Order: sequence, then C-alpha cells, then structure tokens
Amino acid sequence: MELPLDYPTLRLIWWGLLGVLLIGFALTDGFDMGVGALLPFIGRNDEERRTVINTIGATWEGNQVWFITGGAAIFAAWPMVYGASFSGFYLAMFLVLSAMIMRPVAFKYRSKRPDAKWRSFWDWSLFVGSFVPALVFGVAVGNVLQGVPVHLDSDLRSTYHGHFFELFTPFTLVCGLLSTAMLVLHGSAWLAVKAEKGPIVDRARKFGLIAGIASIVLFALGGLLAMRLGFRVEGVVDPAGPSNPLRATVVAAPGAWFDNFGRYPWMTIAPVLGFVGAAFATFGLWKRQEGLAFGGSSASAAGIIATSGLSMFPFILPSTVDAHSSFLVWNASSSHTTLFIMLVVVVVLMPVVLAYTAFVYRVLWGRTSSAALKTDPALY
Repeated sequence: MELPLDYPTLRLIWWGLLGVLLIGFALTDGFDMGVGALLPFIGRNDEERRTVINTIGATWEGNQVWFITGGAAIFAAWPMVYGASFSGFYLAMFLVLSAMIMRPVAFKYRSKRPDAKWRSFWDWSLFVGSFVPALVFGVAVGNVLQGVPVHLDSDLRSTYHGHFFELFTPFTLVCGLLSTAMLVLHGSAWLAVKAEKGPIVDRARKFGLIAGIASIVLFALGGLLAMRLGFRVEGVVDPAGPSNPLRATVVAAPGAWFDNFGRYPWMTIAPVLGFVGAAFATFGLWKRQEGLAFGGSSASAAGIIATSGLSMFPFILPSTVDAHSSFLVWNASSSHTTLFIMLVVVVVLMPVVLAYTAFVYRVLWGRTSSAALKTDPALY
C-alpha cells in the first residue's frame, strides 16, 4: 500500500511536531515552573504564597501533559535518539524527574496542616521542583548543541562515553541560566496577568524586569559562545534512506550552527522573536501592560527554542566521538508506516486536546484573589 505522504515529508513533519511540543511545554508548564521558582521570594506570608500557588493550581496538571507528550513523541518518532539521549543523560533525567515528582506532592500536601514549618518545607519543595527542571532542561539543550560523546556499534547499539559532571560546561551553564531566566520571565508575566493586583504583582514585576534583561543578555552571550560550535554532514544524505546513522559522516565545524540562517534567511525570525519578545515582555512589566508582558514572554520562549532547533537542522543529536554516530532528521526516525499512523492519530486528537485546553483556560480565567482562599475549599 502506497502512503499519501512520502518518507522525507513525514520525517520533516515529525521534526516540526517535536519542536511544537517542546514549545508548547515551555509556554504552558513553563510559566508554572517560573511561578514555582518565584514562590518563596514573592509570597511574604502564608496568604500571599497561597495566592501565588493558586494562580497555577487549576491548570498545572494539564500543562505537565506537554512534557509527557514530548517524551512520548521522541520515543515513538525517533527511537534511537530517545535511547541514546535518555541513557546518556540518565542521571540528569533522574534529577529532573525527582524534582518534578516533588511538585505534585507539594501542591497536594502543603495546606494539609496549618503548621508554618510544614508549609515552608513544601513551599521550598515547590521551588526546587520548578527551578531544577528549568535549569537542567537548558543544560540538556546546551549539551545537544555542543554535541554528546555517543558511539554506535555495527548493530546500532549506543554507548555513552561521558560523565554527569561533564554535562556542565560554561556554554551549557549559560544555556541553563537562559532557560531559567526565560521561564522566570514567563512566570512573572503570568502572575502579572493572573494574581490579584497588589504586592504580589508588584514583586513579580521587579523579578520579571531582572529576568527579562537577563534573558536578552544570556541569549546574546549564548549566541557568541555558539560560534565555536557546530557540525556539518560530509557528502550527500538520502532523505528517504534507511534509519541508519552509520551511513553518514559528520565533521565538527565551528560556526556551522549559523549556516542555516544564511542559507534560509526566513529562519532569522526565530532569534529576532527571542530578543524582541523578551524586550516587549520587559517593557510590558515596566509599564504595567500585563497582556503585552505575557505575549512577549511567550514569543520569546518560542523564539529561543525555535532558534536552537532551526540552527541544528538536520541534526537532532550530534556525536563528538564518532563521525558516523550522529543522529539526523533523515537517518534516525521510525519507519515510514509508523510515522504515518502516528500522524493520523495526531491530526485526529490534537485539535481535541487544544480545544479542551482552550475551554479550560476560558472557564478558569480571572485573577486569583486572597478573599477566595477563605471561601473556596477547592483551592490549595
């Protein structure tokens, strides 16, 4: 049976869908993490901290689904990439998952007892569960950009030759700090939109202004450091060829991550959006224009993530130790049939998910007030 979409097109579509899922995760669960990272510093008493928590209390569980969906998409569409990256970054992933497990526990248990020490412990747990993933996700992206020490044998079994502390280099730490600043800016903008106007919003604005400036500076610094990084494919790669990374040869080429922006000028929209969005978000917080702030922080997050993906195309996971062990869009995907069946499922179900998400946000829209904490038993 001949499928209506050819193999290269399906591979390209799934590469784009993976980017959409990662951006969706940053835009939804991202402001949750930003709010959680700000919680101990913005809420000065129990009532204020409860108000901060309940700005995300109704939606955080649904937002976290984007993280699960992104991981599932990597597993289903790019199984070799999933195997190599998740095994190589095992300790980092374990750290992230451990921190993220603390988030739902903190949400559910924090207000079970009135004891101040009890609540403070869970507040800081929520901070750890938000700050650590924000930092480590950025470090992980930095490692992907600089390449990972992965080797494939003749049976396509991957072996990771690095160590946990090797994940933290000056470049990857800049990426981690950028990710954290980006999400803190997004969380600050969300609080400006969602929290009751008063001290909480005023403090969120101050932290957001710092995070906005930091995002711009760190994004620029990351770009400068990335000039020393990059990889290129030698020879011709068949976009419709079998999923076998050993058939391609890759060489390290400092500055190669900027090639696509010269080859396809339209891609420069992504970094421009990263800078301009952060500037608009910062300006919106400064001028108390909440809609502009949240729209700008959303655009900035989308632009920063898209910049990473577009700069690397067609690479997904380059290798620093073996010229034949780099994973490309064209040589590391699932089969033609698998990609098509999954695309049909996405086309059918994704509109339902998006429509339901939009409905939930519409129904639950409105500022979280401190008065509601005393009358609504459903609030945390």
